[in-house]
Amino acid sequence: MPRLMRRLPLHFLLIAICLVWIMPTTGLLVSSFRPASAVATSGWWTAFQSPMDFTLENYEQVLSRRNMDISFLNSLMITIPATVLPIMLAAYAAFAFAWMRFPGRDVLFTLVVGLLIVPLQMTLVPLLKLFNALGISGTFLAIWLAHTGFGLPFAIYLLRNFFAQLPREMFEAASLDGASAFTLFYRLTLPTSMPAIASLAIFQFMWVWNDLLAALIFLGGRRAVAPMTVTISNLVSSQGEGWQLLTSAAFISMLLPLAIYFSMQRYFVNGILTGSIKG
Repeated sequence: MPRLMRRLPLHFLLIAICLVWIMPTTGLLVSSFRPASAVATSGWWTAFQSPMDFTLENYEQVLSRRNMDISFLNSLMITIPATVLPIMLAAYAAFAFAWMRFPGRDVLFTLVVGLLIVPLQMTLVPLLKLFNALGISGTFLAIWLAHTGFGLPFAIYLLRNFFAQLPREMFEAASLDGASAFTLFYRLTLPTSMPAIASLAIFQFMWVWNDLLAALIFLGGRRAVAPMTVTISNLVSSQGEGWQLLTSAAFISMLLPLAIYFSMQRYFVNGILTGSIKG
C-alpha cells in the first residue's frame, strides 16, 4: 500500500499528460461530425449538450466529391515504395558499417550521420532541377527518389547502431561454418533486427504519409498523382469556403497511420531504444 501511494502521483501525472495529448484529436473527431454553423458558433466541447447536432455531410462531401478516393490510392502508391526503398538500402549500408571492415568506414559513417543536420528545404531546388533535367518531375518516381534520399541518413544511423549490438559470437560461429556475408545478412541480421526495422518503418511511413511540402514541389500539385495531403490543402478555396471539410478530411487521413502505429507499437519503443541509445 505505501508503495502504491508513492506511485499514485506519477500515475495521475501520466493520465493527465495522456488526456492533454489526445484532446486535439478528440476535438477534431467531434468537429468532423458537426455542421459548419455549429462549429462557427460554439466549441466542440459543447457538442454533447442538448440539443445535439451531428451530421455525416462533411464525410459525404469529402468522400464523394473531392477525389479523396483517388488521393488515398495515390498516397499508398507514394508511401509504400518510399518506405520500403530507404529501409532496404539502409539495411545493406548499416550491415556494412556495423560488421564489415573497409578503408574509410568510420569517416564515411560520420558523413552519413552529418547529413541528418542538413535542412530539407536546402535540397528542394537542386533536386527539382535534377528531376526536371531527367524528365521525371511530376511522377511517382521523383517523389520516391526524394523521400528515399531524405530518409536514408536517419535509417542508416538507427539500423547501424542496432546491428552493432548483435552478439559477435553469433556471426563468428556462422562464419566458421562457411556462411558468406549475404548469409549473415539475410539469415542472421534481418530476422533478429525486426524491432528496429518495424520502428523505422513506422517513422518513415508516417513521415511520408503526412508530407505536403515534397509532394507539392516534386509532383506539382497534379490531381492525377496528388496524395491526400495535397487534396486536403485544396479543400478550402481562396475565399475561405469549405473550411468545415478540413476536420473530416484530416481525420480520414489519420486512420491508416493510427492503425499501423497501434498494430506495430510493441516494436516501437524496443527498436528505438536499442537502436539509438546504445551503441
